[in-house]
Amino acid sequence: MKKIAFFVLMLLPLGTAAQSHQQKAEELLSKLDIYQKASLMQATSVAIDTFGIADYNWWNEALHGVGRNGSATMFPEPIGMASSFDDELLLKCFEIASDEARVKYRQAKEAGTHKRYQFLTFWTPNVNIFRDPRWGRGMETYGEDPYLTTRMGLMVVKGLQGEDKDGYQKTQACAKHYAVHSGPEPDRHRFDADASQRDLFETYLPAFKALVTEGGVREVMTAYNRFRGVPCGANPYLIDTLLRGKWGYEGIIVSDCGAVADFWEPGHHEWVADQASAAAAGVKAGLDLECGNVYSFIPEAIERGLLTEEEVDKCLLRLLTVRYALGELEGVDPWSNLSDDIVESEEHKAVALDMAHESLVLLLNKNKILPLQEGQKIALVGPNADDVELMWGNYNGVPKHTVTLREALPDAFYLHGCDLVEPSDSIDAVVNQLADYEVVVFAGGISPRIEGEEKKKVDLPGFYKGDRTTIELPTVQRQLIEALHKAGKKVILVNFSGSAVALAPEVENCEAILQAWYPGQMGGTAIADVLYGRFNPCGKLPVTFYKSDADLPDFNDYNMASGHTYRFFKGEALFPFGYGLNYSDFQILKLARRKHKVVVKLANKGDVTGTEVLQLYVSKPDDTAGPIKTLRDFKRITLAPGKKIKVKFALDDNTFLWWNEAEGDMGKVDGEFEVKVGTSSKI
Repeated sequence: MKKIAFFVLMLLPLGTAAQSHQQKAEELLSKLDIYQKASLMQATSVAIDTFGIADYNWWNEALHGVGRNGSATMFPEPIGMASSFDDELLLKCFEIASDEARVKYRQAKEAGTHKRYQFLTFWTPNVNIFRDPRWGRGMETYGEDPYLTTRMGLMVVKGLQGEDKDGYQKTQACAKHYAVHSGPEPDRHRFDADASQRDLFETYLPAFKALVTEGGVREVMTAYNRFRGVPCGANPYLIDTLLRGKWGYEGIIVSDCGAVADFWEPGHHEWVADQASAAAAGVKAGLDLECGNVYSFIPEAIERGLLTEEEVDKCLLRLLTVRYALGELEGVDPWSNLSDDIVESEEHKAVALDMAHESLVLLLNKNKILPLQEGQKIALVGPNADDVELMWGNYNGVPKHTVTLREALPDAFYLHGCDLVEPSDSIDAVVNQLADYEVVVFAGGISPRIEGEEKKKVDLPGFYKGDRTTIELPTVQRQLIEALHKAGKKVILVNFSGSAVALAPEVENCEAILQAWYPGQMGGTAIADVLYGRFNPCGKLPVTFYKSDADLPDFNDYNMASGHTYRFFKGEALFPFGYGLNYSDFQILKLARRKHKVVVKLANKGDVTGTEVLQLYVSKPDDTAGPIKTLRDFKRITLAPGKKIKVKFALDDNTFLWWNEAEGDMGKVDGEFEVKVGTSSKI
């Protein structure tokens, strides 16, 4: 009996941990005055020594590894990781990020520093839909498909948040940007993104809903834009009706940085009159935390009768409870045993290399020019061949060592050739210097320096303040590739970008095209491995590569039926969603339905082991307003040469989830569906 009683006592604190954290938060909350409360509801929360509250900065980043806090293992940009279609490997990447995050948090505490990007609340993943390839920030997402975004986003949350230990949370992840947010960047502080109910629930919200209801994500960040006339950070339909109401979300809601100021500032939303009104609107809507300083006007809002202290307490209680749950307010760290040397360790870099390998997408391979032969004489040309920062993408850490393509191809003759947008050498001079080389690897594309989040100073041909005004490859690169082709060179284009690039002329002028994205610190090694056949490419496009700008609808139009993404695009893509070649020869021999499943017989008739990604798509022919087809499952299959396998896909309610007009949500509907399985969306 004593042994049993002791066991029960040991378990009791764990079972009541959440309640204990909240009780402590309630006690602390009761001691604070309104000015102290207001200060604790801002992302940069100052210390309150009277009550032993240390300063805390809620803003931290881990988009593809711990960001903006010195050295850390850097995986490919999320759009590249989405190309892997490997959610299990993605989970491993974010488990690594979570471990490194805890180490860096401990190091900062030991050093006595309390800066931004050193704490435990991470504002990732970005699960917005990459609706239009011109959106510069789309590189942060997991592509244009709701199912793929959901499946990958769930793994980010699971890996980053980890398992609780001794009743304490390891970190917090954050689903952003809620909701209906995908550019244009220059207008985000004043733009009203309108979307139908169908588009809302069928395209823009599935990932958010899943991360809340299935993934247990602990934070949600609201978007800058308005939705149906109301800023997202104060939108009662998005916050009260859906997020906290229908989905039962109990976690923290945080604003994007400066978004509450947008409520009132001239030239932005101008939705309320002043700072106090903006602060009141945010708090009343349940926006717990502001990234900015408008919440310093909370006391004035209360004095003016715009807000009650009870409404403030409701938000702040959630914030204080989290700080106790993370162990931060009490100085408890159950992960203090993680050693410093795991950060950017060889083991972690090996996983970064695995993900870089799987992120690469082989788009073109004429006459099987790839893989190259070891020792083959080649030239390496182009603006992205030796750019370390390019490999990192955005929201990045700074690894101790990053492998560029130039470093990975030490025996290649290197020539810069041209800049990204502006010419730097005479094209004829470049071609003449390559007279002795038949094969040219051209490292081109674009760069996170000119595409990305709100780049106010960028105004170049094809690029404007972070977004792109054209998806065509920059002219100077196109001209040089064409000249190389006309000179008889076999051009292998390695295209670095965070978004789809229109490459129709390059399909004619290149022998091979490899889409590299921004592949992280091991990217150069991964690319070289693919070029020489040391790794068999297996990546698949998470976005559509269109033929030209003419294929794109209005960037400002959020109506999916206008032709956004493969699900609604009625034209012929240059490279469709889900597409990617390999060095094997995979063939689907048979497809059959067996009760509540589809059985696919897949064979590798090539001469090397490879991995194929089988993709299951569903369509509803009698629903002319719905998507042409939509991804509902995928499986990665690795097969040795000459081997065959039967692959089974379950057919359940989620497979046939469809827009139900009567319910105003996704659900069961009557009628016939078509189910297709292929190796891309072009089936």
